Amino acid sequence: MAEIEVVTDGGSARRDVEEEGDQRRQGGGGPAAGEPDPVVDVYSAAAYGDLERLRGFVERGGAAALREPDGNGYHALQWAALNNYPHVALYLIEHGADVNATDHAGQTALHWAAVRGSTSVSDVLMEHGARVEAADVNGYRAVHVAAQYGQTSFLHHIISKYGADFDALDNDGRSALHWAAYKGNADTIRLLLFMDANQVRQDKNGCTPLHWAAIRGNLEVCTVLVHAGTKEELTLNDSGGLTPVQLAAEKGHRHLSNILSNAIKVSFEDKFFPGRSRKIGYAPFLFAYLVICLILFLNSIVFAPNFSRITATAGLWSWAAVSLFFASQVQFYRVSRKNPGYIKANTKRLDSKEPLMEIDLTNSSWTGNWSQLCPTCKIIRPMRSKHCPTCKHCVEQFDHHCPWISNCVGKRNKWDFFVFLCMGIATSFLGAAVGFHRLWTEPVILSSSESWTHFMVTNHPGAVLFMFLDVFLLTGALILTGAQAVQIAWNITTNEQANKSRYAYLRGPDGRFRNPYSRGCQRNCTDFLVNGYTNDEEIAWPTLQQTVQRS
Repeated sequence: MAEIEVVTDGGSARRDVEEEGDQRRQGGGGPAAGEPDPVVDVYSAAAYGDLERLRGFVERGGAAALREPDGNGYHALQWAALNNYPHVALYLIEHGADVNATDHAGQTALHWAAVRGSTSVSDVLMEHGARVEAADVNGYRAVHVAAQYGQTSFLHHIISKYGADFDALDNDGRSALHWAAYKGNADTIRLLLFMDANQVRQDKNGCTPLHWAAIRGNLEVCTVLVHAGTKEELTLNDSGGLTPVQLAAEKGHRHLSNILSNAIKVSFEDKFFPGRSRKIGYAPFLFAYLVICLILFLNSIVFAPNFSRITATAGLWSWAAVSLFFASQVQFYRVSRKNPGYIKANTKRLDSKEPLMEIDLTNSSWTGNWSQLCPTCKIIRPMRSKHCPTCKHCVEQFDHHCPWISNCVGKRNKWDFFVFLCMGIATSFLGAAVGFHRLWTEPVILSSSESWTHFMVTNHPGAVLFMFLDVFLLTGALILTGAQAVQIAWNITTNEQANKSRYAYLRGPDGRFRNPYSRGCQRNCTDFLVNGYTNDEEIAWPTLQQTVQRS
């Protein structure tokens, strides 16, 4: 299959002036010594945003150039739009520039503004009659160009303020969502899905946005599309008869192929068992495992008829272990049933069939990060929150979905989860200590060819089985508790630890990992143990604001 190709670039001349413009802005505005002045006419003055010299060119008889393209077929207004000079764009329009003039590719100044996300220029253009749905020779509108270049803020601006059609198709039947998926612009995809963009529409090649994301092997984009989709797109065939899973495998993206295959399996299960099997998880198996350990402990360790009489000390520790077991089961039930910090979905929006055109950017949770948009719940979720596809809710301070408790671990139940783990460790440790004491102090009569281990397995199989199951459980609990303890000390979640390279708020100005939520090990631990969570708004808002401004 031939891959789609972006042809919105205005040619080598535009690229050259973009590079020169970048150097000009970085170098303070003037040409270096010995270098020619790049501002020589109306077009270069517009490209460099030099309004004073532009005015001089126009007053000296260059007004006609405002309505004509340069030698490469590009208009002065397009150059001003590309480099986001609204004052220059306004001057050009007021002195005769055609706001809807097109270059040789049929692109207007609004197309060029979309390349760099020039929202202020777009306002000037639209207020003076620019056509938001103007299409070039390939059928690309401003929404397509913005999606191709990942200009999410610009895309939201022209959709919400000027009603641009985000589901419009180009000449090949591709929408902005197709382009964003192909180019790997995950934030743009979140915005479009938040606005209910059609993600099962197929282009002339029979490809949905998920097909193109699978071809490029973009895991984050595929995950966003799958979680927010109807799952129908997982099984749709392109014109070559291939599904997204098969395309990912064909392109060598094996990990992505496995993830998409698992999504199909989950979709199949949800069709016949609507979310119940995944929601139940492994909690019943863990409960059964624990009950079996208790029965073995009582029958094969404490009250075993083939053991010598238990001592008072061992009996006391046995009673403590059994008491902790029942207390831990109460905590197990509590952490499994407790709300982990679900964020209420926008049910009014979900029940409506009208497309969402407005996003409340005055929301106190909004930090300017488009990943805060949840396409499924239709809300702006707080930072550190995440949508759990199993629980089908956004969870505040999402840590992870734990199948062993059949619940998410988040802001409201992480303290309970950690206490449950500590109680489990204490119970398992006491059981192992009593079991080891009983086995080690038991009188053993060995034959000349028999080992101690063989004797115990032969004469006390239940006790040996309990020790194996208990030590296995203790090992797993210690590893998980240790990982949780380290994360609590750093005030970082499991999700953030696993995906820290993806989250901009976890990177400093130098691009290295930096946790804005950490207040030091002692304060982090104190806040968690006393409150059960940390108040992120008090800690991180100024830092997050700086991060957004840098990005």
